[in-house]
Amino acid sequence: MKRVRKILMIFAIVLVVLIAIPAVLFWNAQRSYAAAHLKAGDRAPEFALPDQNGRTVRLADYLGKKNVVLAFYIKANTPG
Repeated sequence: MKRVRKILMIFAIVLVVLIAIPAVLFWNAQRSYAAAHLKAGDRAPEFALPDQNGRTVRLADYLGKKNVVLAFYIKANTPG
């Protein structure tokens, strides 16, 4: 009887893990999908990138000072 109970407990734990992991992965994917798809007029997420001189430039550095236009050139400087 104890052996059956132990097997059922292990089965229940495995079942919970098999259900929980995909649920967490799905939830995280939905969150990152929503964050990655901005609409026109949405505020840009904060980011920092190096300029041509190697200094770090942050988007927040220009907040309230200047208008910023973000231009993305897909496949720029690539053979594709």
